[in-house]
Amino acid sequence: MINSFFKELSTEIHNGVNEKGHPFRFITMATVGNETIARLRTVVLREITEDLRLTIYTDSRTQKIKHINDNNQVSFLLYHPEKMLQLKVEGTAQMVTDTERLNTTWKTIQPNSRKDYITQTTPGSTIKNPDNVEYIEDENYFSIIDIRPKKIEYLKLKRPNHIRAVFVKTNDKWNGEFLVP
Repeated sequence: MINSFFKELSTEIHNGVNEKGHPFRFITMATVGNETIARLRTVVLREITEDLRLTIYTDSRTQKIKHINDNNQVSFLLYHPEKMLQLKVEGTAQMVTDTERLNTTWKTIQPNSRKDYITQTTPGSTIKNPDNVEYIEDENYFSIIDIRPKKIEYLKLKRPNHIRAVFVKTNDKWNGEFLVP
């Protein structure tokens, strides 16, 4: 019975990449780094593999990169309001260093979207006017982060009873058990 819930969460995460407008396309990512408080931000789920490796893109100068370099343990929160389904994903982040993969992926990014990775100054820097952001054309700060999940918590809000389960990956196999909601 528990396997049906893992299948559902896997399908929904894949739909976040494959279905336009799916609520799992935009997800909340938390990092900590060496700080004492978690930092949250919304990221775009770009790729998902059969073994549930999640992939996001970012500018290599962002704070999340610094956090991951200090502490590569990250978490994600995904919520589907229509299905009342919440997933909490914990995993290990890894910066992609394969230049072929980086270059191939960069070529698939629409020109207007490339602006996210070619600002003259670091993302998060103060500016006087948002219309005066300068862009560079001859280089980019495009980065890919892969996240290998180790734990996924499933929560389905429904009546008469909510359903909550946790799935932990051990030796490349997902094992699940139900939790009190």
